[in-house]
Amino acid sequence: MIDEIAEDTDERMSKSLTSLEQTFGKLRTGRAHPALVSGIVVPYYGSDTPLNQVASVVAEDARTLTITPYERTMIQDVERAILKSDLGLTPSTGGESIRLPMPPLTEENRRDLTKIARVEAENARVAMRNIRRDANSDLKELAREKEITGDEQRGGEERVQQITNAQIEKVDKALASKEKDLLEI
Repeated sequence: MIDEIAEDTDERMSKSLTSLEQTFGKLRTGRAHPALVSGIVVPYYGSDTPLNQVASVVAEDARTLTITPYERTMIQDVERAILKSDLGLTPSTGGESIRLPMPPLTEENRRDLTKIARVEAENARVAMRNIRRDANSDLKELAREKEITGDEQRGGEERVQQITNAQIEKVDKALASKEKDLLEI
């Protein structure tokens, strides 16, 4: 019973960490990488479809993304979707593909992006603490129903705390890595 709670806690916290890493992938660092446009949706035959399902996205060089729609008729729709997104990038269309040049980040932009990264990391930590709280309340409920002893409850809470500490350490490492990446010129 305690093992199941610990496994569930670890799994849920890992999902929070994965979500944080995906969010970090969308923060632009001045270098072009396909994850920057992963959140863009394009109208495709009446439904909103992720950009990577209607076009090939490739980093041409360190500062340029090349987007090649699978259908030529999609070029203008993809271009409009990029302009509507909050990336602040201006696409240039050349025949069958769209080029997205990445302007260099200013020092102020870098600091703002670092603040955003810190907020996202704190949100992940809060989510993990909420997961810990849920696990501890499950353990208390089991003890209240006499399914486990008080010692087993304390042992389970310590195990959940160890899992929480390990996951929060991973969040801190991911944040440090992203901050280093953002502040690098």
